[in-house]
Amino acid sequence: MTISSPNLSLSDSPNAEKVAADLPDIMVNGTAIAKETLANELQYHPSNSAEEAISRAAQALIIQELLVQEAISLGLEKTLNRQDSETKSEALIRTLIDTQVAAPQTDEISCRRYFEQNQDRFRSSDLVEACHILFAADPKDPEARDTAKSQAESVLEQLQEDPNQFVPFVKEYSDCPSKETDGNLGQLSKGQTTPEFERQLFMLEVGVGSRPIESRYGYHLVRVDRKIAGEPLEFDQVREKIQNYLSEQGNRRVVRQYIHGLMEKATIKGIDMEEVNPALTH
Repeated sequence: MTISSPNLSLSDSPNAEKVAADLPDIMVNGTAIAKETLANELQYHPSNSAEEAISRAAQALIIQELLVQEAISLGLEKTLNRQDSETKSEALIRTLIDTQVAAPQTDEISCRRYFEQNQDRFRSSDLVEACHILFAADPKDPEARDTAKSQAESVLEQLQEDPNQFVPFVKEYSDCPSKETDGNLGQLSKGQTTPEFERQLFMLEVGVGSRPIESRYGYHLVRVDRKIAGEPLEFDQVREKIQNYLSEQGNRRVVRQYIHGLMEKATIKGIDMEEVNPALTH
């Protein structure tokens, strides 16, 4: 193989014919997978090496081809009802799975057992009450970022000597509209603010943080006023969530088993069949 990039697709390659020529010849029950199709599929399987990307792309196309062939053999093409934006192949595969793969039922006992074994996952959100001073800076302006960071560090030194100056400093320095309410951010739970700010915020203890927090907006000096730990949830509060999760996992499992059955009776050439992993596409 002489492919230079695992993300290379036929459409963006300056040497498209060379890329396609270097790909393996793959046959699925006597039907060839076009090298151009395989080349285009590579972009959806970023990997650490070209060989791994080719293997993953080939596996995905083999599984799709097996499913389409099975759908056609069962006559599903005759009564096919395509949904909006679906290709014919997508519609065939969806119809095949809907009609031939029985979705497992998730009962109350299974849900309760999962709940009891994973109670740490089922808690109300932790809350943090905090105020901040924002030194705003465009992330695309390195000079402005450096200036904002230096200002934040300078003000923090003064706050460490006298934390009672936090509110006056909010009024004087903050670039956030929250300065009108003394920098108050209210009660924050996870998912309510930017990820890079949240990660650091929830690690802070009560009081003024020991260093500025960097975010896409600039640098923040944060004072945590209160931390409220989440409470355990009752089973009835999360029953539906657990049922949906277990049903989805069960569906994935039976689809993998169905695909495995198709692969066992198929004739596949051009790739080691033992390396084909249905979990990669389902």
